Amino acid sequence: MTVDHPADLTIVTLVPLLLDTNGDAANARVLAQRARWAGLSARIVPVHSVADLPAVVDLVVIGSGTDTSLTAARDALSALADALRGWLGGGVPILAVGTGWELLSAGLDLADGSSLAGLGLVPGRAGLLPDRVADDLVVDAAGQRLSGFENHRRGYSGATASLGVVSYGTGNGDGTEGVRHGSFIGTHLHGPVLARNPHLADLLLDLACTARGLTPAGSTQTASVDGIAKAARNQVAVRLGLTAE
Repeated sequence: MTVDHPADLTIVTLVPLLLDTNGDAANARVLAQRARWAGLSARIVPVHSVADLPAVVDLVVIGSGTDTSLTAARDALSALADALRGWLGGGVPILAVGTGWELLSAGLDLADGSSLAGLGLVPGRAGLLPDRVADDLVVDAAGQRLSGFENHRRGYSGATASLGVVSYGTGNGDGTEGVRHGSFIGTHLHGPVLARNPHLADLLLDLACTARGLTPAGSTQTASVDGIAKAARNQVAVRLGLTAE
């Protein structure tokens, strides 16, 4: 176990050497920077094995990987299954993107017709779509827009609740996108998703701060960045024939 240093929030990124194909491990950097703008101290701890785990974990980020590294990534996450189970049961906010999410499900189908067992920690499984999807993805998440890009061969079924309804794109393949399971969010959105949708980052931060009894402060820097992100989402929406926010 690593030696800890005091910080308001500790953000763990799991197996980033294997699960960062689309830069999704950078979601941890978004969380840390927004925490700092809110007057809190934050640190990011890359975790590749149990030995890397800090004593306190406030937020968890899992990125996406390639199919060629699926077995290695699954085995690395399996070694951390007890920690993941504890975080899920304890309400620690977890964001998992792409294959990082799929590997926590019951399993995922592969292009060669075989399947790979997942960790079975979140409801559902990832099944093959008719074709690979690589396009913009826009989602209505309880009245708030999420925007990014998707690049995946598998959809998702069996989630107890989705992240939102697809306005443009494919997502899970059934008109919904992602999964919500307690404090866990799984999504196909890349970008990284939290840089393009900082309101989702703030949702995760608020959950973590509430658990720790912390009160984030307002920030002009945050407001400025939020405006830039909103303008970028609107530019995509207009290009796709959707209304602006």
